[in-house]
Amino acid sequence: GKQKKTRKYATMKRMLSLRDQRLKEKDRLKPKKKEKKDPSALKEREVPQHPSCLFFQYNTQLGPPYHILVDTNFINFSIKAKLDLVQSMMDCLYAKCIPCITDCVMAEIEKLGQKYRVALRIAKDPRFERLPCTHKGTYADDCLVQRVTQHKCYIVATVDRDLKRRIRKIPGVPIMYISNHRYNIERMPDDYGAPRF
Repeated sequence: GKQKKTRKYATMKRMLSLRDQRLKEKDRLKPKKKEKKDPSALKEREVPQHPSCLFFQYNTQLGPPYHILVDTNFINFSIKAKLDLVQSMMDCLYAKCIPCITDCVMAEIEKLGQKYRVALRIAKDPRFERLPCTHKGTYADDCLVQRVTQHKCYIVATVDRDLKRRIRKIPGVPIMYISNHRYNIERMPDDYGAPRF
């Protein structure tokens, strides 16, 4: 019988390489010459500057009153656990706490709609400090990470796993989270906060 030939789709004509020996000398692509690096020349590397506020892993800028950057879901989970934000923060740290809310966190809560109106009312509390944002968009995670990298005077309050993972990579920034109906703090050295007698 006659064999069926399968048609090859999207086949291209074979083309000569520009470095092929069959091409004339003038049409041929010239090989690139590698520049030899001078071993005596100084090598330039860009190393991020070590923050002056850190003494090894100890953050000297952290101290009462604590400024706590609050994430969107932290407020929602606090409502679910029936926790008063400011009072629970004070119970956790034994010192005065100022919750800070960035513009993009506020925008995220507003976007959540009518279901989360209690969270919005809590976020608009006069005890909370509002921090203006200069970046585009309303993605709070990037904003919080960038803010904490630049200014290491904040504690970040979040229950978001990905955000926690990102903040753990930044030295000297403690994380506040919710576990068994109370606030806990992660990576906080013992000698911060109020004097213990």
